[in-house]
Amino acid sequence: MFHRLMVLLALVVLGVVGSASIASATPLPSGERSFHNVTLEPAYNAENAGQIGYLSTPNKAPMHANPVAWSPLYVVEYPITTTVTETLNCMHVPFENCPSHGDALAGAAASIFPDVYGIGVRGHDHVGDFPGGADFNFAWEPILVLFTNSAAANNHLVTDAQIADAVASHNAIEVPLSFATFNCAWVNVSLWNMATPIATG
Repeated sequence: MFHRLMVLLALVVLGVVGSASIASATPLPSGERSFHNVTLEPAYNAENAGQIGYLSTPNKAPMHANPVAWSPLYVVEYPITTTVTETLNCMHVPFENCPSHGDALAGAAASIFPDVYGIGVRGHDHVGDFPGGADFNFAWEPILVLFTNSAAANNHLVTDAQIADAVASHNAIEVPLSFATFNCAWVNVSLWNMATPIATG
């Protein structure tokens, strides 16, 4: 019985992490979705370039958690001029598909670096550690990642190492949004597929 339980738990873990991988021919997921009392969003695995998972946030989750338990969730913002062609986790054009936070982040980007984001923001990606990663936890501190020049924004940053390199070379800055820290969990693609898209426009 115990062995069977361990096998089932292993399959659940593989379902959460393994099924989140996206093949190159598969369209990238984008936008917020609703499932009962939670909101779902796609995100990149900060330790494994190209791997996609799904963040599940209870709609009434507390917005503040013990700082000891905080983990970084990088939010990389791309201007409308970027040559990055991939669909982003949240798109702001042709309409906003992450209405809970997209417009606010785009406005912040435009006010901090108007030369880069002032004519428009294409969207943003989420980058965080999956279960087992060094920075994994259930309380997430959003860290806004902004490019300091338009040329740098042509690079698609999907790992924490890539973000760290961009910051070290002064091509990007990090803006911690500790006031917006929230609790959420990683879930697999099956829940995403059952959820209803949330969009405005």
